[in-house]
Amino acid sequence: MHVLEKTKSPLSSLAETVIDQHAANFWLQKFNSLWSLNQPLGKIVQKENAAQNMVSLTIQVNRHFKMGQAGQHHPVFVSVNGIRYERSYSLTQLDSQHVLLTVKKVDQGKVSSWLHEHAQIGDVLEFGQPYGDMLLTPQAQPMVLLAAGSGITPMLSLLKALAKTEQMRQAPIQLLYWVKEYADVAFKTRFEQLAEQYPNFSFQVFYTQEQDAGERLNQEHLALLSDVENSTVYACGPSGFVAQAEQLFADAQSFKSEAFSMSPVESSDVGFVNITLLKSNKVVAIPKGQSILSSLEQQNVKPTYGCRMGICNKCVCNKVEGSTKNLVNGSQNSEPGNVLKICVNSAQSDLVIDL
Repeated sequence: MHVLEKTKSPLSSLAETVIDQHAANFWLQKFNSLWSLNQPLGKIVQKENAAQNMVSLTIQVNRHFKMGQAGQHHPVFVSVNGIRYERSYSLTQLDSQHVLLTVKKVDQGKVSSWLHEHAQIGDVLEFGQPYGDMLLTPQAQPMVLLAAGSGITPMLSLLKALAKTEQMRQAPIQLLYWVKEYADVAFKTRFEQLAEQYPNFSFQVFYTQEQDAGERLNQEHLALLSDVENSTVYACGPSGFVAQAEQLFADAQSFKSEAFSMSPVESSDVGFVNITLLKSNKVVAIPKGQSILSSLEQQNVKPTYGCRMGICNKCVCNKVEGSTKNLVNGSQNSEPGNVLKICVNSAQSDLVIDL
């Protein structure tokens, strides 16, 4: 009796013969920058200005990329000066292989600045899995869209998805959009085209720092809207904007939101922080300003180590979240998902590490 074996693809065979998956990805991408065994990747194929300090990148994605639903966000990973950063952005699906990533430059923002100033056509970005609950309802109903600054990007995604259905014709959709200056408005031409095409769609832009400045979101804006009680309200912007929207639209039929803000890094070396060890299933308190390795040893935790000088990498683990300070050069790192040398880093905040 002959046993029939399933024919393996060249990619599967390569995966079995190469021990290190990272090495396999490295060589695959020598042939095609989007080839990978497991990584969701995208290549920048077009770069253009969407508004003042706002850039739009058209990205071709590979087969591992999971297309999120309209209104969701994707983690985007970028390496800047050897440090891997993660940021979340709302993407707009253009077709089955392309998405639009629009990013507003943030003061002292490492990732947004890199995407604006250094990202070029042909560069490859890595993505995570989409997340977020700011999704469209299956039935047509009145909608109110509230956006501030770069919070307009998920609204574009929602409207583009709606335009593929009959919902744009079946119920009123009202967009209110706040920016600082005239030059900050993104996608204005697209919204104007939607308003011409769909009588049920309307939008207004409010400028908070122009000579004829409009008011920030407040009670008076409710008078500009109709049928709020039967509407689904979507809000996206800074945390203060979203909190105000949630309070003002408490009587809406449904309220969905996404807020973004920057959390300050604690830089004091005084006091104690908690460190969560995922593999050990322990939580211990350690002092700031002292190496994490030494602090864990004092708590009778014995991590693997070698040189204790940050050279041999035997003590390296993954930092899931939290802020650390390098005791050699004083640099701080508050980015999630970065490798951490525990012998030459101290904790600046509560930490979660893969030990």
